[in-house]
Amino acid sequence: MKQTILALLLVPCRRWLLALTLLAPLAASATHIVGGELDLQHKTGSTYTLTLNLYFDAINGSTGALDQQLTAGIFNKVTNQRVTDVLLPLTSNTFVNYTNPACTVGSLSTRKLVYSKDITLTAATYASAGGYYVAVERCCRNLAISNIVAPGAAAQAFYLEFPAVVRNGAAFIDSTPRIFPPLGDYACRNELFYYDFGGQDVDGDSLSYDMVTPLNGHTSGVNPTLPQAAPAPYSLISWTPGLSTTNQIPGSPPLGIDARTGRLTVRPRNLGLFVFGVRCSEYRRGVKIGETRRDFQLYVLNCPTNTPPQLQMRATGSTAIYRPGRDTLRLLPGGNRCLTIRYTDPDPSSVLTMTSRPVNFTVPAPTFTTTTTGTVRAAGAADTLTATLCFPECTDTKGQVYLLDLIVADNGCSLPKRDTLRVAFTAAPVPNAAPVLTTSFPPAPLPVLEGTPALVRLPLGRRFVATLAGTDADRNPLTLTATGTGFDLATAGMSFTAQNGAGQASGTFVWEPTCAAVAAAGASNGLLVRFKLAEAGPCVPLPQERVIRFEVESVADSIAFRPPNVITPNGDNKNDFLVMPDLPLDFCDRRFANIKIFSRWGQLVYQSPDRGFRWGGAGVAGTYYYLVTYTDGRKFRGWVEVLP
Repeated sequence: MKQTILALLLVPCRRWLLALTLLAPLAASATHIVGGELDLQHKTGSTYTLTLNLYFDAINGSTGALDQQLTAGIFNKVTNQRVTDVLLPLTSNTFVNYTNPACTVGSLSTRKLVYSKDITLTAATYASAGGYYVAVERCCRNLAISNIVAPGAAAQAFYLEFPAVVRNGAAFIDSTPRIFPPLGDYACRNELFYYDFGGQDVDGDSLSYDMVTPLNGHTSGVNPTLPQAAPAPYSLISWTPGLSTTNQIPGSPPLGIDARTGRLTVRPRNLGLFVFGVRCSEYRRGVKIGETRRDFQLYVLNCPTNTPPQLQMRATGSTAIYRPGRDTLRLLPGGNRCLTIRYTDPDPSSVLTMTSRPVNFTVPAPTFTTTTTGTVRAAGAADTLTATLCFPECTDTKGQVYLLDLIVADNGCSLPKRDTLRVAFTAAPVPNAAPVLTTSFPPAPLPVLEGTPALVRLPLGRRFVATLAGTDADRNPLTLTATGTGFDLATAGMSFTAQNGAGQASGTFVWEPTCAAVAAAGASNGLLVRFKLAEAGPCVPLPQERVIRFEVESVADSIAFRPPNVITPNGDNKNDFLVMPDLPLDFCDRRFANIKIFSRWGQLVYQSPDRGFRWGGAGVAGTYYYLVTYTDGRKFRGWVEVLP
């Protein structure tokens, strides 16, 4: 099977590593450090979590060499002055998984050791505009490394940079990018190796990757640890002749990393164990604010030959094989929207898996309607597998050409071999005509703009009925609704009933204005109701809407309100009393409260809560002043002269 690595190839390697192990210094020097990186994450306020991920050779390393704690130093980046030291306790000890566990080999196993502690970064201490850096130093590297000079005596300095926690007088929060999923895999000589070292940044900063020469630092085999990390500068490891930062693992191509995605690639041509260094820099608004480095190593082995799988595709029901780069699929409304994919592998007992990946679009991707994995060329297994992929009916490329990658992968070691077929296609959904909404409401004022309300004004107690009808030529299911803006229809004395169905809908709206409606409307904004006709089923629904503003007509103040300004209470039944029959009428919460009459010296001589009051004077001729008050605060003032 493809996941089997020839045992004969592993035995010499194990013996070689074992011999080196026996010659190596004992526990304290920890000569089997694989690599690692520092990480600084903001938690809350001024609290951050500082973490060192250390990777350790679980095959050749002695467990006695595992440190229970390590010391990190924090330094000012401009002056290299020490700010503080942080003691990081060991908090986790786990194994790094292979991409394909079936590819596990006995000569490669890596532990991930996590050293972590919460720290406080205050604005008073960490305000230097030049920023800061953290370093942890430890010796030594794996003895079997083949691309650096004297690996058993080569140390490591783990390093990251972070900005000040305050900028322009305001808090400046930054978490370093959480990058580098740990690498548990090996590479095969003369085979393309790829691995995603890209990461995520919780702050949304831009990330950029490049290859760097690993840092050596100040520790050594004699002094594998230091009481505290020394400040920069840190010496670099020495490459073996012919190698360099841009050629850390020789091959065609040599080891490199995509600056944008963080994807590592190499086709190594030499066997051995190779160390390499990667840097991830983070930028905010185009300005670099920090970086973190990782040292790691890659094992290159001889692997059994693995031939890539193969796939071909055709439209379901067609005999024509799709030709990438020459053909473009055209998915038409009502036509076939499925693809038939055939995939196989020349190697026996290969387990194949089909996937798809949109290239230049994000609309719903097509989905497989059949199984997408299987074994070929084994006893009882087919030589070729098939899968069906169907595009949603509503896929719409809007006249553009979309690209979709069909990918078949085998289960080969150390990483799957793939075959990718890029499909170009255009697609249009079933056309949809907008439904029509008609109503008995008055038309909206001109010019008619979207959402412009029509106005319906009614006096209290008058019943208003309106009808609505919706029709759709496509016979899509229709639904009529009425929704009050900021209020419930029932509380305003409104009701709406609808009969919905395929291609048609009808509704009836009823309103009998009440004082409750006036209260619901507030002072003078009216009641805004949205009547909506929605359709279900089409890819692009085209709802229709009418907006109506309802207002309650207020009983107008009497224009004829001209109370008399002279009375003659002499008993002749002519103009004997002050009356005000033309006072504004009561309207909901606006009601007559009282009248008060005062002498010219401000003395209250009469008052009444009855709007039908009759005042016959105070028995003394002269000028008097009245004040009429309503419950809503409205007041009317005037004067009246009493004559003998």
